[in-house]
Amino acid sequence: MPAFLLPIAGIVLGLIIGSFLATLILRWPEDRSVIAGRSSCDACGHQLRAWELIPVASFILQSGKCRQCRTSIAADHLAVELAAALIGGLALLAAPGVEGFAGAIFGWLLLTLAALDVKHHWLPDRLTAILALSGLLSGLLSASPSLVDRLFGGLAGFASLAIIAAGYKAWRGREGLGGGDPKILAGIGCWLGWQALPLVILGASVAGLLVAISWQLRGKPVAADTMLPLGSLMALAAFPLWLYQTAGNGLPY
Repeated sequence: MPAFLLPIAGIVLGLIIGSFLATLILRWPEDRSVIAGRSSCDACGHQLRAWELIPVASFILQSGKCRQCRTSIAADHLAVELAAALIGGLALLAAPGVEGFAGAIFGWLLLTLAALDVKHHWLPDRLTAILALSGLLSGLLSASPSLVDRLFGGLAGFASLAIIAAGYKAWRGREGLGGGDPKILAGIGCWLGWQALPLVILGASVAGLLVAISWQLRGKPVAADTMLPLGSLMALAAFPLWLYQTAGNGLPY
């Protein structure tokens, strides 16, 4: 396939993957199967036909509603499909080849974890483990960062937040970080290397500050114990860093 077509292929593949991920994000927390049985409307049980399952297009053609019961389809389903398409296109634009496909997988895993964290404050161990393992395996496709840097990234990512979480709990007597936050940072470290971890935390902090300001502007109270999805914020910072690391010939370290 010509290199200029690969980002388009990434977009198309991202739409398909995104449709699956959106269903996974909806059903997994409810302990419902993602692959068993035919797809159906969650409100009325109407079994969906092939033309009702086309990513993005079906949502638009049906005006965002089930054709049978007219119940609104969750807008976040569409958002996940579009985000997955964007991730696929950008990854293969940054690296038109196997490394780009690997980067797309990184982005899709981050997208799934971020959505689960926002909606359910849940970062599944199985998914963070897959994130870490795939990051180490991707080291076979790219010389930078090195496998040693990735291993240190995983260890440093986990240890840094685990120590902060333990210290906060000892000081304040309550949880300050979710148990999955050190694990997702470990997974990110396995992809980006230990040198990128400060930038991930910085990016997450800036994003969190912007979220808090937007909540205040909308009249939502923000206090010291207000829960922010740190895992989602770190995921949001990590994929752009991978793009820069890949297309920009590495981070300045």
